[in-house]
Amino acid sequence: MDLDAVRTFVTAADAGQFQEAAATLAVTQQAVSRRIALLEKDLGVRLFTRTPRGVRLTIDGQAFLPHARDLLRAAERADASVRPGRRAFRVDVVNRRVATAVLLQDFYRAHPEIELDIVTFDADVAGAIAAVENGTIDVTFHGVPPRLHVPRTVRTIPMVHEAHELLVGPRHPLADAHSVTPGGLAGHRIRMPGLDARGEVADYYTELAAAFDLTIDMTGPVFGNEALLDEIADSSNLATLIGVRSRYMWPDSYDLRRIPIRDPAPIYPLSLIWREDNSHPALTTLRTYLDARRTAAPHPNTWLPTWTPPR
Repeated sequence: MDLDAVRTFVTAADAGQFQEAAATLAVTQQAVSRRIALLEKDLGVRLFTRTPRGVRLTIDGQAFLPHARDLLRAAERADASVRPGRRAFRVDVVNRRVATAVLLQDFYRAHPEIELDIVTFDADVAGAIAAVENGTIDVTFHGVPPRLHVPRTVRTIPMVHEAHELLVGPRHPLADAHSVTPGGLAGHRIRMPGLDARGEVADYYTELAAAFDLTIDMTGPVFGNEALLDEIADSSNLATLIGVRSRYMWPDSYDLRRIPIRDPAPIYPLSLIWREDNSHPALTTLRTYLDARRTAAPHPNTWLPTWTPPR
């Protein structure tokens, strides 16, 4: 069914005259008559009868009118769902507890007029890039090793450098430390289950472990953050690594300690990833916002993986 003809029918029904409907639609009166005739042919009924003062809806026209209005409203909703600037801007933050989620919450506070659809797309960087390329998401945040093939339609730019903290329970030997060096973690078991199959994340922690002789256990089933925190709180030798801007909650009785890692501070590099031809206006606003909050270069006393792209 031709939506232009349906729109013309509704306009003519409201106006009561083809001439006034033509003026409203910025077309000729002949065009209005032609569209109505085609719609009547398509439906197999007469929609209007002519009167000395204009036109009047037939019984069939009266029956069709509310449905015609519904058709136009549905078309407007469909258009708004995909038109850049009118649909929600879909951002993959990877995990709702990590730095990217915190940044996007701050971004929304600064730009509440932008409608965001925040998702956690369960994929490594290759899967996330594929989702960006096929339009499932607008942007995502991941580390991008140079060996990774990035399609020509996709752009990446280093945008977030996330430092680490050590998370330990009250009986851990490092529980009372004000800070710790990466070398000072040698010999301590760092538990990070489920990361062995996480693509660039596993690459990063494998390189970090090799650089400082760390024992990072990435194997085993994942029972969730709460289970890991419970395990660490009750242990005298387990620890885990979290980002400085990561948000976790636990009972006060756990008495967990977040200890900065310094000299050097290991940094996980995250790039903003988007499709080059994405015309959603929120993309430019987000890039400007994030760019204003990144430093020109990481602090000199940091450790970055060898695959970190130049800023």
